[in-house]
Amino acid sequence: MMKEDFKALEMRGDELVLLDQRLLPTVVEDFVCHTVEDVYFAIRDMVVRGAPAIGGAAGYGVLFAAREAKGDIEAFRRSCEHLIAARPTAVNLSWAVRRVAKVAEESGLDEERIRAEADAIVAEDIAMNHRIGEIGSSLIRPGATILTHCNTGALATCGWGTALGVIKTAWSKGLVKHVYADETRPRFQGARLTAWELVRAGIPATLIPDSAAATLIRDGRIDCVILGADRITANGDVANKLGTFALSCICKLYGVPFYSAAPTSTIDFDMASGDMIEIEERPQDEVTHVNGSQVAASGIGVYNPAFDVTPHSNVTGIITEEGIIREPYDVNIAALRRRLGR
Repeated sequence: MMKEDFKALEMRGDELVLLDQRLLPTVVEDFVCHTVEDVYFAIRDMVVRGAPAIGGAAGYGVLFAAREAKGDIEAFRRSCEHLIAARPTAVNLSWAVRRVAKVAEESGLDEERIRAEADAIVAEDIAMNHRIGEIGSSLIRPGATILTHCNTGALATCGWGTALGVIKTAWSKGLVKHVYADETRPRFQGARLTAWELVRAGIPATLIPDSAAATLIRDGRIDCVILGADRITANGDVANKLGTFALSCICKLYGVPFYSAAPTSTIDFDMASGDMIEIEERPQDEVTHVNGSQVAASGIGVYNPAFDVTPHSNVTGIITEEGIIREPYDVNIAALRRRLGR
């Protein structure tokens, strides 16, 4: 099994150290958090991104919140709600904050207990990702060419990755021939981050403009699409990086398997369908500018949703650490919830 030589996040002493993903791939530099506001900024400005990594960072944000509250429970709660507001679509953020905050309040804001719970989230995520990789690799036929979107590797998680973790596990087993990575406009997570991870891992890969994916799928050059999720609802609808829905439609049209890989913490069991998901809208300059250079006419209107929702009818399967969920999604996700006791 290949090893990684980087971490998206790590608690070192009293500091949360994040690999600053805004600067990759040309600059590898850390962003150090000391306060709740530092963590809020890092999540909001996408220093750290990817639902599981956001959850991991947020757990340590709760530790900072407890430290800064100095025993004031109401101040602590306000800081936790502030953290949750950083990026509303990714369910792992609210899940992690509430999980660690519960321990914090039960322990009287005991920092040792809080840190242990935040550490547990990170360790669990890494273990889940390896499990997702093993389960997902069972879907890959030898010599497969896989297309992926956005970034779902070790940079997007606490380690190894979800969809990219499946690809890396399958590659280590000799099953993968080639990977195509969408550039993922407008922030280029595929070009900047997934390509960086694939090159470091030594996996043969090609970067493509997002709009080239449809041609590759139509021409039979893609065996399956595997990507992640920021929120999965109780009926199997998947919120993921903008462009996911369009990919799912092309895959359905041409009969190409379309998989979402995510830990069960990404499933919002209390949300009935994707119609209820709040979709984050990002700043206009992410579209009108590239690396600070203006590429669009001044005065043009901009619509910049960070995510879209793929209906469960377009999803071949959801790969989790508990197994592969398939249709009927509402029935099988409800059964999973009962089994997990959530």
